[in-house]
Amino acid sequence: MFSGTYTAIVTPFRKDGQVDYDAFKALVEKQVAAGIAGIVPVGTTGESPTLNIDEHIEVIRRAVEYAAGRFQVIAGTGANSTDEAIHLTKAAIECGADATLQVTPYYNKPSQEGLYRHFSTIADLGLPVVLYNVPGRCSCEIPIPVVERLAAHPKVVAVKEAAGDVGRVSQIKDVCDLEVLCGDDSLTVPMISVGAHGVISVASNIIPAEL
Repeated sequence: MFSGTYTAIVTPFRKDGQVDYDAFKALVEKQVAAGIAGIVPVGTTGESPTLNIDEHIEVIRRAVEYAAGRFQVIAGTGANSTDEAIHLTKAAIECGADATLQVTPYYNKPSQEGLYRHFSTIADLGLPVVLYNVPGRCSCEIPIPVVERLAAHPKVVAVKEAAGDVGRVSQIKDVCDLEVLCGDDSLTVPMISVGAHGVISVASNIIPAEL
């Protein structure tokens, strides 16, 4: 379902602090022209901690509108509050996003059972879920046994691996058939060499065709 290069697209701002949607549209067009497989709006690079709820949803809506079915849109709708993640994910469904990127709940450091319940509850909404493992930012990883349990859910379809550990790809592949997308540009080739399907890239904001 997900393969190739996806751009963790930036959210541009005007000098008055408002989102610059004209610039955002131009960025999306650049990605389309480069042949990118899709974009990921409102991930970390897309200012998910900075935007308010209304802005967050509007950026997703605009991303889907500007993409116009020419590539996939994986909407960043994760949060450390399950209710907030549900609210944002429902909005992404209404906007027509192809999938949701769900970051590990940050700061809270949930238990393994807590992680399973958080992600599975969001997956129950029906939008395909890409788990986002980034312990360097969240102070909590998604343990392999939890990934294995979640893989049994029909709507959990992929993992973005940004732990800086190539070995995680093999560990995931050993226990389930989830697609793995590299979350660190510098590890793209090593991760693909052991079974990853592609990359969610920051560098492709600047050099999408090369990526």
